[in-house]
Amino acid sequence: MEALLGLVLLLVFMGIGIPIAWSFAGVLAFLTFSYDTGLNTLMMQGFRSINSVVLIALPLFVLTGYLMQSGGIARRLVEFIETLMGHKRGGMGTSMILASGIFGAIAGTSTAAVASIGKIMIPPLEQKGYPRGYSSALLGISSLLGILIPPSIIMILFAVVTRQSVAALFAASIGPALLLIGFLILLNRFFSNTWFKEINDETRKAIAANNSKSKASLKAAPALSLPVIILGGIYGGIFTPTEAAAVAACAAIFIGFFIYKDLTMRSFGRSIVDASETTGSIMMILLFSFMIGRILSAEKIPQELTESISNLITDPIQILIVINIFLIIAGAILDDVSVTVVIAPLFLPLMVSSGIDPIHYGSIVACSVVIGANSPPVAPILYMACRIGDVSIHKAVVPALAFIAFAGIPVMLITTFVPELSLFIPRLLGLI
Repeated sequence: MEALLGLVLLLVFMGIGIPIAWSFAGVLAFLTFSYDTGLNTLMMQGFRSINSVVLIALPLFVLTGYLMQSGGIARRLVEFIETLMGHKRGGMGTSMILASGIFGAIAGTSTAAVASIGKIMIPPLEQKGYPRGYSSALLGISSLLGILIPPSIIMILFAVVTRQSVAALFAASIGPALLLIGFLILLNRFFSNTWFKEINDETRKAIAANNSKSKASLKAAPALSLPVIILGGIYGGIFTPTEAAAVAACAAIFIGFFIYKDLTMRSFGRSIVDASETTGSIMMILLFSFMIGRILSAEKIPQELTESISNLITDPIQILIVINIFLIIAGAILDDVSVTVVIAPLFLPLMVSSGIDPIHYGSIVACSVVIGANSPPVAPILYMACRIGDVSIHKAVVPALAFIAFAGIPVMLITTFVPELSLFIPRLLGLI
């Protein structure tokens, strides 16, 4: 009962506007008092949990995302993809989807992708006839490809709280990511001819046709080399995911300062401050969530939850459906970090007892975060996309729900019931 009240308190705190980290602190205080837990021991256990080499990758990947935005890397990526796709039917929307995917393959974060890609692409999309509400919804869900395409900060957090391999989780989310990209491209092509009419600007087509693809490729080559270096290095055994984060940050600094020359000392300092603020918030949430998890584990809450659900439902398929529904609902009312570090671990014992591989479960959780981050009432990524797109949220809700219904949920269901989609690549690479 106390654990349930703790969850209710978390929702109340977040609902009245208390910052997420301090909402977790409030829940921790409540549970510590309710279960009469020694705070000194709990604090030491929490510190040991976050004292992890793996977590060093977190601030480095966050910093890389901000450096891509301020160093001109994101703009070159968009210009390159737009040269290839922008003149085709539905091409501008496809350009946004692919740009977000490539951004995610470098920075592993969705918030930086929203800010970077949205500022560059939403005005041209409007010129091509895309309503701003639709563009913002497409931006919101496509930016979340950074959660699925490795390296992913969410997968790093999931690996830390569940003691799984980061590299295996990275590889497991590639299949769902590619599937989501395919669904989004097809949907955008369909919607751009039914909900609205994409403007076929012949002048723009002629300019795109005359533009040298080789010239655009040359400009984007330094930016495009980053995902090759990061993923090739990780899966080629050259360096660990943590070392890959350091390489990505150093490469982004070098490209921004000396190749594109868009990065200045002022913008570099601003990127460090922004990355520090983001990382600090995540680390506080992680610390408090670890301490909450210790209390719940000591009180055998996950085991009781597993036993209760197992007594009610014995069919593994039904269990998967129930967990899917719960994760989607949790994602709609909590932020992505909270779902990953608090809610998801509670169901891990149930998943293991049902024969679900923890790496496969990680992919399911990532898909649920993609859906939840764009689902009202919280929908943090959708709200941010609407701010970037300078449009009210009610104009983006309908297209956002359409993308969730016809892309997000189908991808989550396929990921859930076709385990090989997630497990094939990790097995191929010998990671599991």
